[in-house]
Amino acid sequence: MSAIAAIGAVTGDPVILQLGVAPPVQAAQSSGFGDILAAGMKQVEAKLSTADSLVRQFALDDTIPVHQVTYALEEARMSVELAMQVRSRLVEGYRELMNMQL
Repeated sequence: MSAIAAIGAVTGDPVILQLGVAPPVQAAQSSGFGDILAAGMKQVEAKLSTADSLVRQFALDDTIPVHQVTYALEEARMSVELAMQVRSRLVEGYRELMNMQL
């Protein structure tokens, strides 16, 4: 029981902020679905840009740690993969709607 109380007593920043990763942008109540998708694509573009710049810096300067480059590349790859999954699900849903009989 004391272990649970000790966990509850821990205060500070959330883990995502301690890792240096920005929390996902929460959409305002007035923004629509298109705005949410556009914001997500901007985040994917930012991750791709960051990974690209780190690879270029790593190729020119050996002071950039290889694990940082690898992490950025993997994060960019996963972001693109997620965007492709969202796109395929949206297209699939659109096709189902278009094939519905009225």
